[in-house]
Amino acid sequence: MVFTLDTSLPDAIGPAAAKKVERAFGISTVGEMLAHYPRRYADPAELTPILDLPMGETVTIVAEVLSAKARGMRNRSGAMTDVIIGDGNGRVSLTFFAKNVAQAEWRAKEMRPGRRGVFSGKVGSYNDVTQFAHPQYELFDDEESAQARADDRANRPIPIYPATSAVSSAQFRELVEKVLPQIGEVPDPLSASVRKREGLLDSRTALIQIHRPQTNNEVDPAVRTLRMHEALVLQTALLQQRAEVRSLSATTRPAKPGGLLERFDATLPYTLTADQKTVGAQIMADLTGDWPMNRLVQGEVGSGKTLVALRAMLQVAESGGQAALIAPTEVLASQHLRSITRMLGPELAPLLMPTLLTGQLSAPERRKAALRVASGQSLIVVGTHALLGEKTTFADLGLVVVDEQHRFGVEQREALRAKGSTPHALVLTATPIPRTVAMTVFGDLDTSVIRSMPAGRAGIESFVAPLAEHPEWFRRVWDRAAEEVALGRQVFAVCAAIDTTKKTAEDEQMLAPSEDETPTGPRWGVVQLDALLATHPTVGKLRRAILHGKMPADEKDTVMRAFANGEIDLLIATTVIEVGVDVPNASTMIVMDADRFGVSQLHQLRGRVGRGEVPGLCLLVTDAEEGTLARERVAAVAATLDGFALAEVDLELRGEGDVLGATQSGVRSSLKLLRVVKDSKLIARARELAEDILEADPLLHDHDGLREVIARRVSEDDRAALVKS
Repeated sequence: MVFTLDTSLPDAIGPAAAKKVERAFGISTVGEMLAHYPRRYADPAELTPILDLPMGETVTIVAEVLSAKARGMRNRSGAMTDVIIGDGNGRVSLTFFAKNVAQAEWRAKEMRPGRRGVFSGKVGSYNDVTQFAHPQYELFDDEESAQARADDRANRPIPIYPATSAVSSAQFRELVEKVLPQIGEVPDPLSASVRKREGLLDSRTALIQIHRPQTNNEVDPAVRTLRMHEALVLQTALLQQRAEVRSLSATTRPAKPGGLLERFDATLPYTLTADQKTVGAQIMADLTGDWPMNRLVQGEVGSGKTLVALRAMLQVAESGGQAALIAPTEVLASQHLRSITRMLGPELAPLLMPTLLTGQLSAPERRKAALRVASGQSLIVVGTHALLGEKTTFADLGLVVVDEQHRFGVEQREALRAKGSTPHALVLTATPIPRTVAMTVFGDLDTSVIRSMPAGRAGIESFVAPLAEHPEWFRRVWDRAAEEVALGRQVFAVCAAIDTTKKTAEDEQMLAPSEDETPTGPRWGVVQLDALLATHPTVGKLRRAILHGKMPADEKDTVMRAFANGEIDLLIATTVIEVGVDVPNASTMIVMDADRFGVSQLHQLRGRVGRGEVPGLCLLVTDAEEGTLARERVAAVAATLDGFALAEVDLELRGEGDVLGATQSGVRSSLKLLRVVKDSKLIARARELAEDILEADPLLHDHDGLREVIARRVSEDDRAALVKS
């Protein structure tokens, strides 16, 4: 039987095996099975260093049998075989259970000393001896079989696959070996001429070489080919989506002489930065174009993205269009409303009637707000997920602004856009995105960057307070905070948890675990820090307040208003204040357990201070020891204020990880081999190839292979995800 990539797994390997594989990996077709690539290769001639094995992880190693002994069970029926394998330096104990002594002796005979094989299991320890739980193995050809040892198959690299306790690497390899020889023609996304020019293999050869390489030299060409396929499919799909958006018609929203935008600009007490002018001109052109705007604006913390968005809202409002700004939290939505109302001033605010719509409003307030929105009376609407509700309708939604887009799922963003007739879309992010990530995740959006900062800002100094080496600095941190308050300034203190004696969903979201962090959780919670500071001789006398996501919305808003009005000296909070909170008099940001946060998150938190004429100070308090990845991450933030440089550092420190984001569902987060840092040049080249192909053949009529691969890898759901983003 000849298999295609669409052949169902039960037809290829049988119902029982297919059920196990699907349950373990979510694989249901031959194509999906062959896209479950080896993560590394073992050399039959080289033993794996056992002393380096990570405890608690499931591993696959090449080792030699040192001893095997069968024995009966002491207190119950059955028998067992005790096996010791090793590499000359370390040893691993394996235990196999059998129904009777005869079975145990058979295994002991099979695993006689001197034989080598591939062994898999979860690494544990008993009586100071490393052991494998649930061991599985595959022995190499016996040394007595000279003919088998001469066969090149006995010495070729052994693929090691991502495995589970139910399906080991060896079991998966056996299934692949069963399927691979029966694979028929495999569609190729690139023509023979392009493959030759780019030095790539054809698809079928690449699949065979990655799963069954005869030598190590066959692996790299196969991996490079399949990485290019992933990049090409992704870039082509993104470019097709961009073309799809540009095929739609949109209501043009031109600015008018003497209109709202011109009147607003005339009231600004400062001059726009060069970047704000450039991005503003791009948006102005987008809003009068033939298709809906679909633009991502990246900007440093405090660079003035909200001002740029407000100017776009005003331009849309001149033709009676409404703008909806969706923010991830109640605090940020309320902050945006106050900021927008303040910027509009007493003359323009009544004309646009900015309205807040959140789930925490009282029923009468919410009905009143919803009526303003539905009637078109409110031309600027700011809210949270409440904007997505079925009962929220707009008279003429012309612009959707999504703030901190990484906090929203694609379905949520599309639900808001669906409330208008092909509205323009503006996506804001204060989290700088490396170029290759932007190309991979947001390749269907036009991208703008605001790097320059508004004039008149005093800047921020950042320091690490390393308590592992200098525990006495803890007291100095709070003495420094008291000194700032004595100068008439205000202080933020941020914790990685609300209460360290409890675990909440908010705490889970805030933590940024790394390989070298202990699982004991953060040291400081808002509750614990507030209790401790109450006993401080100076800080204890300051006007303090706490703020976190579990507090009622009205209480959170009251606290933030009081802090913004200078009625609170020290605000002890979670990352609920991470974005959007603007208190020019706040001079100091103290981050407890700073190693528990990601690089971009620390940069966001630091951006809450130094926003006015008051110089900013950021103290990153950490117990992480020097030389650890966690400490390196904190030190990187203290070393520079350049968020774009930090974004690159973040990628280098933690790799891709979840950089594509769980909310960027579908094809964007399903990359198998492609790595956005390491493969940046390849991604850029794939973009060029995709552009060339689509320019000559927009519907891929002459590129059957590419069309077929996209159809297989980019499902309707994936395409919906691209549309929604």
